[in-house]
Amino acid sequence: MRVAVLLSLACVTACASAGDGRFPSLATRPGERVSGTLDPAPALVPPPATAATGSRIAQLRARAQAAHGKFQERRGSADSLSRAAQGAAVASEAWSVAQVALASLEAARSEAMIALADLDALYVAAQVAAVPTGGSGDLDAVSAARGEVTALIGQEDATLAALRGRLRE
Repeated sequence: MRVAVLLSLACVTACASAGDGRFPSLATRPGERVSGTLDPAPALVPPPATAATGSRIAQLRARAQAAHGKFQERRGSADSLSRAAQGAAVASEAWSVAQVALASLEAARSEAMIALADLDALYVAAQVAAVPTGGSGDLDAVSAARGEVTALIGQEDATLAALRGRLRE
């Protein structure tokens, strides 16, 4: 035990300075100062969509809008027929006619879904080909078109759900 105490005292005395009694300053040294300026990196602007992709997007967007137009045309008829069949027995004449009208609406919606599926395929291809750091004009253009078509289909789904709700058993 005494050896341990003596050894620790010897270690402590070795830490004492043997000079003029001054200790080193704890102030920031010149090498520890931060200098220079930080300029943000310029924003990367993705290139515009290629002509082929832009043309294909325009075709698919037009196809989806045409399908939505058909849906809107048939909506009034389906609405009035489903109102007439509300509360009617399943398989009655009014119920059957309303079901046919709903099927016509779903057919128009399916045309828009085909356009969305083609846009999804373009989106995947553009995402695979996108520059990892800068994106791709094709990717941005397809993404915007997908958003528009998805919104149209969402409106159609809400309409179909409301009309189907009237024909519940």
